[in-house]
Amino acid sequence: MADPRGFLKVRQRETQPRRPVPVRIMDWKEVYEAQEKGTLKSQAGRCMDCGIPFCHQGCPLGNLIPEWNDLLWRGKDQEAIERLHATNNFPEFTGRLCPAPCEASCVLGINQPAVTIKQVEVSIADQAFENGWVTPHAPERLTGQTIAVVGSGPAGLAAAQQLTRAGHTVAVYERDDKVGGLLRYGIPDFKMEKEHLERRLEQMSAEGTRFRTGIEVGKDVSWDQLRRRYDAVIIATGATVPRDLPIPGRELQGVHFAMEYLTQANRVVAGEQVPHQIDARGKHVVILGGGDTGADCIGTAHRQQAASVTTLAIGKQPPTERAPHQPWPTFPTLFEMASAHEEGGERTYLASTVEFVGENGVLKALKVAETEFVDGKRLPKPGTEREIPADLVFLSLGFTGAEPAGITEQVKAEFDTRGNVGRDASYMTNTEGVFVAGDAGRGQSLIVWAIAEGRACAAAVDEWLTGSTRLPAPVAPTDRAISVLP
Repeated sequence: MADPRGFLKVRQRETQPRRPVPVRIMDWKEVYEAQEKGTLKSQAGRCMDCGIPFCHQGCPLGNLIPEWNDLLWRGKDQEAIERLHATNNFPEFTGRLCPAPCEASCVLGINQPAVTIKQVEVSIADQAFENGWVTPHAPERLTGQTIAVVGSGPAGLAAAQQLTRAGHTVAVYERDDKVGGLLRYGIPDFKMEKEHLERRLEQMSAEGTRFRTGIEVGKDVSWDQLRRRYDAVIIATGATVPRDLPIPGRELQGVHFAMEYLTQANRVVAGEQVPHQIDARGKHVVILGGGDTGADCIGTAHRQQAASVTTLAIGKQPPTERAPHQPWPTFPTLFEMASAHEEGGERTYLASTVEFVGENGVLKALKVAETEFVDGKRLPKPGTEREIPADLVFLSLGFTGAEPAGITEQVKAEFDTRGNVGRDASYMTNTEGVFVAGDAGRGQSLIVWAIAEGRACAAAVDEWLTGSTRLPAPVAPTDRAISVLP
């Protein structure tokens, strides 16, 4: 283990420092600064290497967290990245974007602040890239089998990398002009600069993975054509159908889905020209929904110099500490102060939007009401309506499932009642040779689940093609996560 008395000597949890708010909202660079090496070592030393490391249970990837904490503390940084890569293809992504359910399961968290697992992870990954320790792992031989992966988000990329390393010829299809899915166009640069994505894609290309951009499967090429051309097809298109809010005034100019706004902003930051870009400069912005996507909209609006930013959430404000019904080591719902929330804006809870108010077809305000429970549902409370100014409203209400994109008609793959592509325990749809991984089959979830499912699906595909597999399979679909085909 790391320092046997580390958790007794260093009781304070120290996370990465954030750049000052007045400085960081003037650019799109990452919010966090690198942590001093000595502090990082002492924080890793707080890991107790428990007899039963519940952080393993909290992480869908099964990351060997105590092992790489110990290796970093001992100064064996190159061995630490090898341990990290043993279970996680992209620790530089998860270390920046994952909400860290592993930390909620940390045994030290029972009576002390949890170990800064996520921070140690991203530091190991960044140092490995800086020192040239992340190199291509090309297969020793090719199997002659071909696989199409549709979608280049974390699930698709993880599946592609695993299958390429197993010796298969893998082509990743992406409908956008560049690879990365939501990693590129959904995540703002202040959370993850795109150089981290680019250098991982360079590694994958050098290993032999092929990328086909600007091709929308189901339209530019049919699923039938893919199925005939490749020995196996993996659907990794994500859960990209946004949840709408069909109330009066929804058609007004100024009401947008959050991902539409974020995608345009990311393209502009990347140097692209976006005609008629949604720009928050000088406008009153209201965000409906208090999750990570909503926080991304907050940070983006601040950097575009919005006049005001308000977040409305229909539920109660979460507690700052674990509720009794969410005991350790479960992942609790807590009130969080993301970096975007530090930058300003107002957060209002128990608020339901009942109408978008406009003038001449243009949004001018929101009519909101307090909420109350009626017959088990949270509904607007009569007599509490009020209007708040709004020039732009971003709907950040989650996603309802995968886009059909001809999947049912062309390969007869069925969707379940929650809008997800149905599959069995081996990740295969009811069409032989067509598999599904990540949010497309699981529903909207975390990046660690996407990568874990990509790895597990890759193992299932490899076994189906060759009769056996040496690829690790960290998770299997369950009734709790998805509707599994019989």
